[in-house]
Amino acid sequence: MNITFTLIGQTIAFFVFVAFCWKFIWPFLIAAMRERQQTIADGLEAAAKAQRDLEHAEARAQEIVNEARNEARGIVDDARSQASQMIDNARTDAESERERILKAAQADVAQEVNRAKESLRAEVADLAVLGAERILEASIDRERHDALLERVAAEL
Repeated sequence: MNITFTLIGQTIAFFVFVAFCWKFIWPFLIAAMRERQQTIADGLEAAAKAQRDLEHAEARAQEIVNEARNEARGIVDDARSQASQMIDNARTDAESERERILKAAQADVAQEVNRAKESLRAEVADLAVLGAERILEASIDRERHDALLERVAAEL
């Protein structure tokens, strides 16, 4: 056998093998590579989308936290204003109650003063009548009257 025929036979066998691979194996390899390429591209796109979603979720979470803080500040401010209003109302009520009690006490004092005056008037009237009776019982003497009047005044 000649080496030329061997080389020619091997070359023809190689080209038949390449043609066979080109015709039957190569399309499956290309399809598998394209499918893998598409899977990788989809994965990268999904990762990018997930990253964007994560950023949006973090931004929304920050907005919710800020809204909650603002609402909490509003609630605290409302509570402080209500507390202040309650204190003012209590102070006003206490002041009006103090005024009422003071007026009642003043009325009681005035009533007691009036009772004391009436009692004193009654006693003065009784003493005046008593003094007049004593004056009329005794003889009319200027010195005696003065002494009696001084005694009546001392009893008052």
